[in-house]
Amino acid sequence: MSAAPLLSVRGVRRSFGVGPTVVHAVRDVSFEVEAGTMVALVGRSGSGKTTLLNIVGGLDRPDFGTVVVDGTEVTALDEDGLSRLRRATVAYVFQTFGLIPVLSAAENVGAPLRLVRTPAPVRERRVALLLELVGLADHARQRPGELSGGQQQRVAIARALAASPRLLIADEPTGQLDAETGLSVMSLLRGGVESEGVTALVSTHDPVMMALADRVIRIQDGRLDDEPDGSAPE
Repeated sequence: MSAAPLLSVRGVRRSFGVGPTVVHAVRDVSFEVEAGTMVALVGRSGSGKTTLLNIVGGLDRPDFGTVVVDGTEVTALDEDGLSRLRRATVAYVFQTFGLIPVLSAAENVGAPLRLVRTPAPVRERRVALLLELVGLADHARQRPGELSGGQQQRVAIARALAASPRLLIADEPTGQLDAETGLSVMSLLRGGVESEGVTALVSTHDPVMMALADRVIRIQDGRLDDEPDGSAPE
């Protein structure tokens, strides 16, 4: 008997607006993601990628359908439950980095560990390990404004991995980077998935980035272009 998928999305729909101006952002989407894999969610701008990621991570709620992450039905959680989910189970990497400007790279990486009250010695060791992993051990004391875009995104990845999440969601993580830096960041993300045992769902519109994924899911106009094996609704 195969293990349950880490992520299961079933019949998810999300619309914005009413009447003739309604926008169907996500239309009856279903798929599963196995633990320890990196999946690329591919589609053009406006295809529904970000809306779908927000629903998976509990930042938005669907009109219909269910999302289950690591055995927890995200779509059934109240706000307290969603906050706990985002602290312990799901982490994010955004296109805009989302770092806190007044904190150093090390302090940014350590922020999620402070939220879960990790003891200082453990936190410091974990931060040092992650900065080493992303190649920024020598930049621990620098603030985001003193780092390049690629370096800031590396800090963001280290921060996302800090609390050992089960699911890492990355929304166009290379969108503001040049091609070479973007590929470097995606390779780093791939390495983080492998070394940390994290499952990753990464949205992109760049075909070059797909090569590093274990699997590609394509979305167009809110619908999956093709249903992967075993992911069709029952």
